[in-house]
Amino acid sequence: MTTAPTTAAWQPSEHQRDRDAYRRSRARRSTAVAVVSTVALTAVAVLGLVSSPGWPRVKASFFDADVARASLPAVLDGLWLNIRVMAVSAVLIVVVALALALARTLRGPVFFPLRALATGYVDVFRGLPLILVLLLVGFGLPGLRLQGIPTSAVVLGGLALVLTYSAYVAEVFRAGIESVHPSQVAAARSLGLSRGQAMRHVVLPQAVRRVVPPLLNDLVALSKDSGLISILGAIDAVRAAQIETARYANFTPYVVAGVLFVALTIPLTRFTDALARRSGWLGAQSGLAGAGALR
Repeated sequence: MTTAPTTAAWQPSEHQRDRDAYRRSRARRSTAVAVVSTVALTAVAVLGLVSSPGWPRVKASFFDADVARASLPAVLDGLWLNIRVMAVSAVLIVVVALALALARTLRGPVFFPLRALATGYVDVFRGLPLILVLLLVGFGLPGLRLQGIPTSAVVLGGLALVLTYSAYVAEVFRAGIESVHPSQVAAARSLGLSRGQAMRHVVLPQAVRRVVPPLLNDLVALSKDSGLISILGAIDAVRAAQIETARYANFTPYVVAGVLFVALTIPLTRFTDALARRSGWLGAQSGLAGAGALR
């Protein structure tokens, strides 16, 4: 009785092992150079800062540890308001922006009024600075004295954020919708789907998947701009820092608020970058130029 010959496990050749060792050494060398250059640059920047003539005064005014600890609870409470405003506004922005994008992609003369209104909305609110929208909404709407108009600074500030960001996000959605090749719509129609069904089941799933990274970038921007509601009197992180600054006659609370906003946005930014790399978003956008309008 004969036994089948056993196959030996694969072993890299001597040349392959040398190549792998060379790559590892180059990687270690690159890492070491990066660490050394980063440490050197940081040391030069810190040395230049602390050796400047006004550093003691700046340190006392902006980096007072006692003031930072005392003002941190109030600024954190304000940041929680920013997070709530951002979360609610983000949901409303997605709904309004998607409706605007769909209105702008409607075909046929009967839908011209909707297309014109959506286009006008996007053009106006993309052209207005956010701070002007906040002032106009925050002080203009209550001035109408109409029944049912909210007077809360938080609500009015959130409304201004929704109005402005919906215009930007609508263009992101529209770009995603128009990036889907018309042949996909034609194939869906040939299978018996109506225009609305083709949009819902074929176009929108692909469009939304393609625009997730830029949508997350807009969310990062929204998390920062939510601090602008403080100009209407809302006690958010920025306003709380302003109050604490007046209480202690020290600018350290502003630094505390800035650190908290950075700590909030950095995870969102890193998640956006990782998602864009994993989904190959940058490479996928190369096909946008060749994709025509939906028919």
